[in-house]
Amino acid sequence: MTITDSAIADAIAAFLESYPNDAEQLSEPLRILAQGQGFASRRSFPMHVTVGALLVRDGAEILLIEHLAYGLTLQPGGHLEPTDTSLVEAAVRELTEETGMDPRQVSVVSPTPVYVEYGKVPARPEKDEPEHYHLDIGYALTTVRGDVGCIQESEVTGAGWYPLEAAERLVGHRIRRAVAAPA
Repeated sequence: MTITDSAIADAIAAFLESYPNDAEQLSEPLRILAQGQGFASRRSFPMHVTVGALLVRDGAEILLIEHLAYGLTLQPGGHLEPTDTSLVEAAVRELTEETGMDPRQVSVVSPTPVYVEYGKVPARPEKDEPEHYHLDIGYALTTVRGDVGCIQESEVTGAGWYPLEAAERLVGHRIRRAVAAPA
């Protein structure tokens, strides 16, 4: 069953209960989301939902990828698929696809997102995508001994474990939230 706009709105509502100071920066995507236009679809413009996975190992490191298309170091994640049944399951799927992590070694810290970010994405004519926005919903995950496997070379040029302080410099405050997420 495809993820519905109401499931997306529920996830954002739960997020805002935990992080009410983020409400103002999410006012525009919430206005767009209220129009209910199938935001789980990558073909929804001017905005669609993506998911991110913040995987913390032993409370000391976080797994980041080198994103091929954007040339940035960031958390694993990506677009929703029609077969995804929940946002958090989609985040785990993206994590395992991009990094080769064994999903059996990954635990979800909380079903509530630890970040929701709204950002402009440049046009990608090769994918027939105009300039648009991603509403990226991220989840905290944990592992004790998970290791990177075969990366998804069509989307990722590398994946590795970063000390939390270094990861926060690269990716931002969402790293701190992933470590501090309530179970």
